[in-house]
Amino acid sequence: MFSLTRKFAFFCFLSVILSCNNRTEQKNDDNTNTIGGEIIIFHAGSMALPIKQINEAFNKEYPDVKILTESAGSVSCARKITDLGKMCDIFISADYNVINNLLIPQYASWNIKFASNEMALVYNESSKYANTINTENWYEIILRDDVRIGRSDPNADPCGYRTILTLKLAEKYYHKDKILSQVLLKDKKYMRPKEVDLLALLETNSVDYIFLYKSVAVQHNLKYITLADEINLKSEKFSNLYASVDVVINGKKPGEYETISGETMAYGITIPKNAPNQKAALAYIDYFLAAEGGMKIIISNGQSSLIPSYTDTYLNVPDNLKKYVKKYQPKT
Repeated sequence: MFSLTRKFAFFCFLSVILSCNNRTEQKNDDNTNTIGGEIIIFHAGSMALPIKQINEAFNKEYPDVKILTESAGSVSCARKITDLGKMCDIFISADYNVINNLLIPQYASWNIKFASNEMALVYNESSKYANTINTENWYEIILRDDVRIGRSDPNADPCGYRTILTLKLAEKYYHKDKILSQVLLKDKKYMRPKEVDLLALLETNSVDYIFLYKSVAVQHNLKYITLADEINLKSEKFSNLYASVDVVINGKKPGEYETISGETMAYGITIPKNAPNQKAALAYIDYFLAAEGGMKIIISNGQSSLIPSYTDTYLNVPDNLKKYVKKYQPKT
């Protein structure tokens, strides 16, 4: 009897131990699957409003993730990483080439193109000649002596060098020389580091017109002139025409320069190699690129989706994000 009692007690004890171990393992599994911590996003200024909305939606699914954002011109954002050694978990550029040219391969290993945009000439009701400007005479009006123009810095912001590319294409389209040179001579004091900084100038009537992405104009309910597709950098149909113009900007190091050729607009996203919270960053980008997640918000804010997009970094794209890309195949 005593022996049976001891055996029964032993089996009870063993059952308790195993049960505790199972609960501990389950708890560890739960911790493994939990997405939390802090992520830092460096992003283009033109993405500020969509990212704010995406962050709010993402946090409903992942409430334990704290999202910090820093907005600047895409080139300036990249140079925070390359020149200043600042760390972030996600980098979002208004031009995917900024990732290719400044971050890959040393600071990042892959790049996903996710959305397009187009250049527009933006103004308000107080802008001079607001009642007479249209898609055909816009370049004549902005060159008038009493009209002030705002643009972003081409050395800091893709919108800045895209403005120059747009003006070069306008010269071809309208068969008018010196549109670019005349614009660049006007009101240099109204050049700003990133495109959204120009909004304050327009709102205070410090300038009459600004070169800006159409999506930003849509987001802020501003008036804008739609430019011809031969000019606005949005259409794949005119990719060869866009490539016929270029602009020179500052390179990676002082004294170096880089030539940017015109091409259809494409925004890019990546995770730097030294991102502190890779796990949460992957979950964020998965949500960001999902058709019913972030892309739905981006489209509602005036941009068009490029997902799934071709990438020549396909092999390096994380497995859970490969559904958003296609392997690049060079044209034969």
